[in-house]
Amino acid sequence: MPASRARLTLDLNALAANYALFKAMAGGSEVAPVVKADAYGLGAGPVAKRLWTEGARGFFVARLEEGEALRAALGPDRPAAIHVFDGAPTASAPRLVAADLIPILNSPAQVEVYSAFSRGHGNALPCGLHLDTGMNRLGLRAEELEALAQSPDRLQGLDIRMVMSHLACADQEEHAMNARQAGRFRRARALFPDARASLANSAGVFLGPDYLHDVVRPGIGLYGGGPFGRAHRAIAPVATLEAPILDVRAVAAGETVGYGADFAAERAYRVAIVAAGYADGLLRASWKTGRAWFAGDFRPLLGRVSMDLLAIDVTGCDDAQPGAMVELLGPHVLLDEAAEAAGTVSYEILTRLGERAERLYVGAAG
Repeated sequence: MPASRARLTLDLNALAANYALFKAMAGGSEVAPVVKADAYGLGAGPVAKRLWTEGARGFFVARLEEGEALRAALGPDRPAAIHVFDGAPTASAPRLVAADLIPILNSPAQVEVYSAFSRGHGNALPCGLHLDTGMNRLGLRAEELEALAQSPDRLQGLDIRMVMSHLACADQEEHAMNARQAGRFRRARALFPDARASLANSAGVFLGPDYLHDVVRPGIGLYGGGPFGRAHRAIAPVATLEAPILDVRAVAAGETVGYGADFAAERAYRVAIVAAGYADGLLRASWKTGRAWFAGDFRPLLGRVSMDLLAIDVTGCDDAQPGAMVELLGPHVLLDEAAEAAGTVSYEILTRLGERAERLYVGAAG
């Protein structure tokens, strides 16, 4: 490994432990992991293979291309049900069928197009229906779903296996929107009693039995993020990002560190320059309250995070030497705390982790 390269370690044993937690909480519902955006940046292939060994048989992705890549990564020995949130956009039907993907249809137009394709294909094609229960993003409105249920000819050729919706405020456990959406979903799913129902994401599982239904779809919770935007003691961290110290220097009182001279030393500091920056996925905004872990203690960031470098306070620490590794995300610098320091959410922290760091997988399957 080059001396200045960051290292991203993905602990798939911790991933498996988090999956087991969701299985225990799901009350018998199927746990179908969300592995969109390359498993939130952690590698959909290795993640899905390990989750398959833990018992996962259904997965969710966002894009058609993600579904194709996941099917290829899993291979013929792992015939998972792969659901595509984007549904069946124009001209995508042949590729969906070729890769044995299950589109979650989001509009009357998608239903019409996929139904027509299915009739021409000769076999009923599996699909799901996405109901918008108030998020106003993707999904059929309640009146559109009801119209479909009352006009079965419009669904001819389709094997509707799932009705699903998505919670807008599940990470705010007391938000009134959760109960409103749960009620709307219960009424709507009754229109398709033979289809399985899915409402809960990671946080939704923590909201209790009223949200579980037949299938739950954990994402961020599998990868180390807490259900309510803060760390949860039962969820193990999966990703650890470390980078080496390049240089250690003395900064006198009155001197500044980094671009914009935003940090001015009010005293003498010993400063370590670390080989990681926003090109490695660290958010520039995290410098004001962000911190690293080194030599058994938290070390404040000093000055702006730049593209390739950041500075931390190692005053009084004799262990700070070039080549020593600093934890920037992991078991001490927890995902949700790093997100809070950057003024964002844990999802963004993970999906921004770039390809520049060396990747090491612990507990990879097969």
